[in-house]
Amino acid sequence: MPGKNQHVVPDSNGGWNVKGAGNSKATANFRTQAEAINKAIQISQNQNSEMFIHGRNGRIRERNSYGNDPFPPKG
Repeated sequence: MPGKNQHVVPDSNGGWNVKGAGNSKATANFRTQAEAINKAIQISQNQNSEMFIHGRNGRIRERNSYGNDPFPPKG
C-alpha cells in the first residue's frame, strides 16, 4: 500500500518544507528548494508515493510518481 504523497512547499521564512499529504507540520525544513526536493524524493521512493513540487506562489509546478503510477509504460 502506498504511503503519503510528499509535497515540497515554501515556508514563511523563505525556506522550503517537505510535508506529507494531510500533515499540518513539516517533515523537514531546508534552506533551498533543491535540498527539499532531494529529501522528498527519498521519502517518496521509500513509501512508493508521489511527490509534488510547489512554486513560491503555492501552485504545483511538477509532480513525480515513485511506484504509485496507475499507468506504467509498456516495455
